[in-house]
Amino acid sequence: MSIEITMPRVAETVDSVYLVSWLKAVGDMVNEGEDLLEVETDKAQLTVPSPASGKITELRFAIDAEINTGDVIAVLE
Repeated sequence: MSIEITMPRVAETVDSVYLVSWLKAVGDMVNEGEDLLEVETDKAQLTVPSPASGKITELRFAIDAEINTGDVIAVLE
């Protein structure tokens, strides 16, 4: 079963962020609550945890890409 991970809202007034780095790679296992990626807003750099556990099968954004709240960022199996 595939699980699509969407970009959560990281702050009340922030609708988009920029991808700084992936902390996991395709093929890696990730646990729920474990940091998955680092993003940057105009005011801060934050880590985003995975909302589910599984094996990463797809990472959909490249470094420096703009990601909007609700975009599918990764897929777990």
